[in-house]
Amino acid sequence: MKKAALHNLGCKVNAYETEAMQEMLCKAGYEIVPFGERADVYIINTCTVTNMADRKSRQMLHKARRLNPDAVVVAAGCYAQTEAGETDPAVDIIVGNNKKQEIVSILEAFEKERMPEGLEGIEKTERTGETEETRGLVRTGHTARREVIDINRTKEYEELSLSHPAEHTRAYIKVQDGCNQFCSYCIIPYARGRVRSRESGQVLEEVRRLAAGGYKEIVLTGIHLSSYGIDTRENLLSLIQSVHAVEGIRRIRLGSLEPRIVTEEFAEELGKLEKVCPHFHLSLQSGCNETLQRMNRRYTAEEYREKCAVLREHFYQPALTTDVIVGFPGETEEEFRRSEAFIDEMNFYETHIFKYSRRRGTKAASMEHQVPEEIKTKRSSELLALGNKKRNIYEAAFIGTVQEILVEEVQERADGIYQIGYTREYVKIGRKSSENCVNQLINVEIADASQIIH
Repeated sequence: MKKAALHNLGCKVNAYETEAMQEMLCKAGYEIVPFGERADVYIINTCTVTNMADRKSRQMLHKARRLNPDAVVVAAGCYAQTEAGETDPAVDIIVGNNKKQEIVSILEAFEKERMPEGLEGIEKTERTGETEETRGLVRTGHTARREVIDINRTKEYEELSLSHPAEHTRAYIKVQDGCNQFCSYCIIPYARGRVRSRESGQVLEEVRRLAAGGYKEIVLTGIHLSSYGIDTRENLLSLIQSVHAVEGIRRIRLGSLEPRIVTEEFAEELGKLEKVCPHFHLSLQSGCNETLQRMNRRYTAEEYREKCAVLREHFYQPALTTDVIVGFPGETEEEFRRSEAFIDEMNFYETHIFKYSRRRGTKAASMEHQVPEEIKTKRSSELLALGNKKRNIYEAAFIGTVQEILVEEVQERADGIYQIGYTREYVKIGRKSSENCVNQLINVEIADASQIIH
């Protein structure tokens, strides 16, 4: 039996696709082993959201080659789609987006065509000028097999599905791919192509299968979830309503949303669905209008404020979380302070801070007035401190209340054994008990802050 090891880099969509490929390999007779062990096939589902993500993708591909020089090493996903070169000495097969569903047949075809001498050309070397990434990976005249389509021209949604997600209580379901937004800092539209939506019937079939398998919480996710259905006659709200009707599902969470989808009607209808968790991630990126305009974000800070107010009107103390980029090209001290003040005003539960990373191939990479790294670091530190303060304020409101948690694990801590799970708002809670309640919904009284886990 051949052994396969998979490693995922990047977002929840990537994680879903990695698990789907793993499931296909299992059905084809492969034994799945942990990445880091010797295997016959290594598949790295790569990320390209930043230049650092590209580097990490290359590092993991080269690590796989070193783990077993005779193995088949596959670069899959976004970096493979946009950047992976056919002459990279670590890579045997490049599998772009919308080709992952063919992973088994691609491997079979490669094995049939593989040259008898295989990988005998690899030899270790200490040549001057080598980097840590390439040392020991010389292969003269090497060309990888390329399985990549023109992702920007396809209208086909790649149908992948899961029966047994890696998490035991929460199942992520990919319902959408691609993005039409073209934010000036983002390479993803070029890696993922245009918006493509999964048929609701296929989504519901997977949800029912997961519910039958005991999963109680579903997370709907996509590259640009808010765009679900713009290429079909469906829409995200109707999909959520259909998932809500599936027996056995007790909680529904949503992946990252664009502010513009939050209309009065959208929020009002969601508020009627008791399974929808009051936990919404609305991408912000900046609280300064001038910066948002340079980012091509297509909304203003004032519009964003209105959307948060609408959600707070229809949900009781919802957990609103967001992403913010600091040090975007041209961000002056005044613009940063306006953004900081806006974030302070919005009282987010969690604020994920990212220092702007120059990404080759994007409009922002060639913009003037790139912000020095030391200024980005300073601004990032300030917003991280503000975010921690706001998180603590939000979580403090739960002390003295009884909350429903979905238990995910039983964990031994310094002072005893705890049941660990999340509230509907995605606050991580611990209850001292050795009883095995994994995948059960239980009510927990939160007596003090020590029960809130970070």
